[in-house]
Amino acid sequence: MKWNKPNNSKIISKLNRPEGKVRLVIDSDAYNEIDDQYAIAYALKKQDRLQIEAIYAAPFFNDNADSVQDGMEKSYAEIKRLLHIMKREDLTERVYKGSVDYLKDEDTPQESEAARDLAQRAMAMPEGEILYVAAIGAITNIASALLMEPAIVDKIVLIWLGGHAHYWKHTKEFNLIQDVAAARVVFDSGVPMVQIPCMGVTSHLATTEPELRAHLKGKSEIGDYLYQITCDIAARQEGKYWSRIIWDISTIMWLVGPQKCLSEQLVHSPIVTYDGTYSVDTRRHFIKVISWFERDQIFEELFTVLGE
Repeated sequence: MKWNKPNNSKIISKLNRPEGKVRLVIDSDAYNEIDDQYAIAYALKKQDRLQIEAIYAAPFFNDNADSVQDGMEKSYAEIKRLLHIMKREDLTERVYKGSVDYLKDEDTPQESEAARDLAQRAMAMPEGEILYVAAIGAITNIASALLMEPAIVDKIVLIWLGGHAHYWKHTKEFNLIQDVAAARVVFDSGVPMVQIPCMGVTSHLATTEPELRAHLKGKSEIGDYLYQITCDIAARQEGKYWSRIIWDISTIMWLVGPQKCLSEQLVHSPIVTYDGTYSVDTRRHFIKVISWFERDQIFEELFTVLGE
């Protein structure tokens, strides 16, 4: 795909953390792990700041799924389960199924309800307004929408939890390495983008059973659900002591979390290679990359909101 030359000034102007109410879509592989559920639940609770337009089921394939399509279908069902628990069935009709496979190349989109909805929803945004896209899975649906309708680069801001810190020895991170072609599409497209790396940045956003028991269990129906699924998955791992990464919340925290809970910087958009590394070309457009989160501030905010 040959993209138009990005306008750095326009990109940079859109990469400040937003003020006021935000129009948002969430793209989530909700059945892959348990941290998606925290992110979605927190977003649903922040109705004063977030207007959730749609939620997309992202594809994934690991031990929790029989195929890429099965991972997406299970994520679709889990998103609807969360809406039911939180009594937000009003959003049920705006949950869309995503791709049943990863991109075959960097020019051909994967047709899906989610990708088509994002392309149409973004293009329908009034002039001067931004549709924010919080992506917490493989980036297939978003890349497909960009390939379907390249003009949405001027309509959206993408916040993606994907890849590792740029100084890390590799970037064979689950969300990125599942669909490298899709990652290359979004990094090459010129879409205004906030990248939230995993190892080296969000890898310390972890919690423990005593903390969950003290601050979530018994506080609310969604608190009890999150406590239980976290303890259930932790019980399957080896060892008596555990902590659980809850790093998907970082995307929503960038949007509406505490004002001073993170550090960020502008960098040139990296070139993602198929062998799981980054290459650098300083002629490329800018993206914003998160370099640090204040863990305690974030969990205080998360537990306070989810316990209400």
